[in-house]
Amino acid sequence: MRRAKEGSVSRSKEPGTDFLQLDIGDAPARGRARWLAERLRTAIADGRLPVGSTLPASRRLAADLGVSRGVVTDAYQRLAEAGHVSGHGRGGTTVVSAPALPRPERPATHPPSSALFGQAPPGIDIFDLLRTTPARIDLSPGLPDLAAFPRAAWLRAERAVLNTLEPSAFGYSDPGGTPAVRRSIARWLALNRGIRVDADEVIIVAGVSQALSLIAHVLRQDGITGIAVEDPCSLGIRQHLNYWGMDTPPVRVDADGLCVDELSASGAQAVVLTPAHQFPTGVVLHGERRRRLAQWAEGGGLIIEDDYDAEHRYDRPPVSALRAALPEHVFYTGSISKLLAPAMRLGWLLAPTRYRDDLVLAKRNSDLGNAVLPQLVLAELLDSGELERQLRLLRRRHVHRRDVMIGAIAGQLPGTVVHGAAAGLHLTITLQPGVDDVGLAAAAFARGVKVHPLSWYGQRPLRPGVVLGYAASPPGDIAEGIAALGAALRRQRGGKPR
Repeated sequence: MRRAKEGSVSRSKEPGTDFLQLDIGDAPARGRARWLAERLRTAIADGRLPVGSTLPASRRLAADLGVSRGVVTDAYQRLAEAGHVSGHGRGGTTVVSAPALPRPERPATHPPSSALFGQAPPGIDIFDLLRTTPARIDLSPGLPDLAAFPRAAWLRAERAVLNTLEPSAFGYSDPGGTPAVRRSIARWLALNRGIRVDADEVIIVAGVSQALSLIAHVLRQDGITGIAVEDPCSLGIRQHLNYWGMDTPPVRVDADGLCVDELSASGAQAVVLTPAHQFPTGVVLHGERRRRLAQWAEGGGLIIEDDYDAEHRYDRPPVSALRAALPEHVFYTGSISKLLAPAMRLGWLLAPTRYRDDLVLAKRNSDLGNAVLPQLVLAELLDSGELERQLRLLRRRHVHRRDVMIGAIAGQLPGTVVHGAAAGLHLTITLQPGVDDVGLAAAAFARGVKVHPLSWYGQRPLRPGVVLGYAASPPGDIAEGIAALGAALRRQRGGKPR
């Protein structure tokens, strides 16, 4: 009797907890997990739960709040899917990244969708405008999962480097890169891409964009004024080469990749391509095309291999790098932008022997070389196996988000065709002829969702489509974004005579 009476008193108490002053009475009856996740997300963003702190055990927090343990585990799972917390079991659930605080409400100053999507072709500033213009859900391609940046591993590696670093290391270094990171990247390329290269052949650059700038510079010195590009291809690459004075004649891409016969007929002396996972179509360069491309290169052509997304593969075997078979005909470039973060500005460049010294000289006169400390930290991450572990984590997360996107497309965008799902960080969908993909992207943006129209990426007319990034968005945002895109497409179709 006594126990029953005490239990009755306990249940009548208003449930709450000292932890963040949470009061479950503030939660809607049917949305407690979402409410709790939002409260925890806000606390992480404003610093009450700093990165590195540990959340209460789900069982204890559930008891404190007077809810089922499933409510708490669901909330923690939402935060994990968004990349803000990690860990299970005895180690607890740890805060690993902080979301940005919501901006205060104020009159909008960003450009309207007509300014962003009304340019044909889009200007060189279009991606800067899109990047800095806020949207509720960002499904832009090329965005990695920034919330997954391994902060704890980076700090450990940085501490290990600083504990052993000689004072002389803080001076000017080799403009081609520090020996440690060049050795580490040479090993990484041998193990992961089948490229055998000596460490002194690796040139450290500030990402693929700088690699392209340096290549364009030395090729112009060699009398080459044009670099053929895939059609469609990355608009950013095309505009970057144009800025450095290169013509960019288009070469068609079909289901087997670059049409080498068209490349030969173009008269181009060099070509830039993404053979492992073509951007944006996602096709892999077919074996027969690779043989023809090798013959073209051996006849005097130069290949610039942007090994875009090569590590991010899910449902197919690895594709060997062209550089592995054609070292004296291929400029090979890659970066950690999609493995860690674009903000690191760390990449690598391999070049045919006859161009290597000129490239290092151009790098020296550009910036005297990359910052040393990030190079050494990257070397530590590579040598310790942390980068490999990060890649495995990203693959699991990407597969889940990709599958959510494909499922949402099937439900919201029937009749579309999905391309490039076996690898990468994005999908491309093609639509029925007659759809205005630029207008569709503008309509989606008006609903708070950023996507890129496929027509932006072609120099010649393409079937209408949309390019959709999934790596940077939690599953709930992906589903909501595709639903908004589907609603915009239905409205566009409904507005036309049948």
